[in-house]
Amino acid sequence: MPTPTGINVIVVGAGFGGLTAAIECHRQGHSVRIYENFPSLKVLGDIISFGANAGRIFNRWSDGKIARRLRALSIDLSSYGFRIHKYDTGEVVHHQRNKPEMDGAPIFNGHRGELHEVVFKYATEELGIPIYLDNCVEEYFENEEKAGIVLKNGERVEADIVIGADGVRSKARELVLGYVDKPKSSGYAVWRAWFSNTDMIKDPRTKEFCENGDTFNGWIGPDVHFLFSTIKGGKDCCWVMTHKDEHDIDDSWSFPGKLEDVYKVIEGWDPVVKAIVEKTPSLVDWKLVYRDPLPTWVSKHARILLVGDAAHPFLPTSAQGATQAMEDGVTIAVCLKRGGKNNVPAAVRVHQEIRYERVRAVQKTGESTRDRWHKTDWEAVAKDPTKISFPREEWIHLHDAEKHAEEVFDETFKKVTTPEPAEGVTLLPVGPIPVAV
Repeated sequence: MPTPTGINVIVVGAGFGGLTAAIECHRQGHSVRIYENFPSLKVLGDIISFGANAGRIFNRWSDGKIARRLRALSIDLSSYGFRIHKYDTGEVVHHQRNKPEMDGAPIFNGHRGELHEVVFKYATEELGIPIYLDNCVEEYFENEEKAGIVLKNGERVEADIVIGADGVRSKARELVLGYVDKPKSSGYAVWRAWFSNTDMIKDPRTKEFCENGDTFNGWIGPDVHFLFSTIKGGKDCCWVMTHKDEHDIDDSWSFPGKLEDVYKVIEGWDPVVKAIVEKTPSLVDWKLVYRDPLPTWVSKHARILLVGDAAHPFLPTSAQGATQAMEDGVTIAVCLKRGGKNNVPAAVRVHQEIRYERVRAVQKTGESTRDRWHKTDWEAVAKDPTKISFPREEWIHLHDAEKHAEEVFDETFKKVTTPEPAEGVTLLPVGPIPVAV
């Protein structure tokens, strides 16, 4: 068991980012509680991806036990790879092979709800982290000494720090920013679906995807792409299609989708795509919204911190949204441990200093990957098929969030706690700043 730090942490939100923040705070010796709006855990959603930088985090939990559980539920593309098709002819223009997984850093792609259930149960049942479901947070508050939340029933709960991991509509955003930032349309939307192979395996056009283990295929078209996977040995099917969408959005941007709208987009496409779509029992129409990059994730007194989507929403083409939320959770837990109970605000500012530029750089890959596919130069691809491959940037996947935070903490702590010199004044060097470890 880690040495208790005496730091009390409230985490708002029990998604991957919130759960990771809670688990990592527990690992580092902090006392942590989770408050979640949903009344119960439900295995919902479709496919989600975790890069090697997330796998490195999962693998540290219970000596790899959690990673092994996730592996059993995840797609295995070690032999199949990723086959990229031209949208109209169906020709496979590039067969992107999977790189061997790094030791201790597995990659996971699976059903969001099933993977989430593993992490949720690990946090609550095995680690015993208290979670209070059906508790809507109405307000965040802070002063120089404490931070807290006000629940829907009027109860006020305090801690040394509150971590807002409750998504893009987090009420903590308003407190941190001092104003309400409205979501804006990105000009794109995604149709998403997950279903069994019952009809797929009966159709000669699609049964190959269900009889050859796990598969992953993409069809790239003009300003649109369609990604299709089979998982669990071909038993389950899922697809996502990113396409142009100019509809106005409000506070809610996820709706039931209509197959007739999909058929209009794929008119003239490879018939195999329509054969897949027509077997889809239902789908979700998810409007891709964005918000202006936040100037800060930290509140005035640095007792409230935004993490994950509450701080930095990602496009799905980055395949890093959940992973970056996990890196947030790891980093703040390390910073709180290294700073100690008397330096919580400084530790929160150190977290932002460590994470901010990396997150912004990773966010940009979502746009660059989308543009690579949506503005494909097919003549260039014919000469070099790798131009259409899905980027796997080493600087992203080789990152070890825990190791990095430990390595740069001291230097960053000095940076955020050293006052700016007045104009015309030169500060003399001072001795090392004492840091609790």
